[in-house]
Amino acid sequence: MIDLHTHCLFSDGALVPAEHLRRVAALGYTAVAITDHADGSNLDFIIPRIVRVAAQLNPHSPTRLLAGIELTHVPVALFAELTAQARELGAQIVVGHGETVVEPVEPGTNRAAIAAGVDILAHPGLLSREDAELAAASGVFLELSGRKGHSLTNGHVASLARQTGARLVINADAHGPGDFLTSSMAKIVGLGAGLSAEEYAEVRRNMAELVQQRG
Repeated sequence: MIDLHTHCLFSDGALVPAEHLRRVAALGYTAVAITDHADGSNLDFIIPRIVRVAAQLNPHSPTRLLAGIELTHVPVALFAELTAQARELGAQIVVGHGETVVEPVEPGTNRAAIAAGVDILAHPGLLSREDAELAAASGVFLELSGRKGHSLTNGHVASLARQTGARLVINADAHGPGDFLTSSMAKIVGLGAGLSAEEYAEVRRNMAELVQQRG
């Protein structure tokens, strides 16, 4: 089990990184990324701390912790700059907070995040076919979300991914202890979005590949 979009108390999550990591280890995870919400005001606060604590905790945990960030509600014009800054600060996984239907995300954010080269476009809402095609061509993974309202458009995203060849991941977008997905619940998220068993297996391979590339 792998999850590459989770939050600790460095933004709006509930847990310190050590407990966060321990709880997913107890669920049998092989890897998890902490990707707290950020804009230009706190990138340099969050990322170095996750990098440092990952270096401290990883030798003592069966679950690998990756340092990440979720660029959240940043202006479209700043996405490329902030993505590059996040990489420079040591972020292994950069998530773009996509145009979920349950928040007033600036139109054009999906396109800007993909063009900036984020690793994952989270909860992209009513993603356009053109943007799905760009994600496929750019190697940006599209997220099926296990979180509340963000999951409302999972079926749409899965369908577009199938049509365009865009690659998918499944993440909990966990903010607290009750949010972490078990392996069985992650499978329900995928199958509930319309994936076949074979497509769900491919999603799991996608996530393992991303950890290998970035970890």
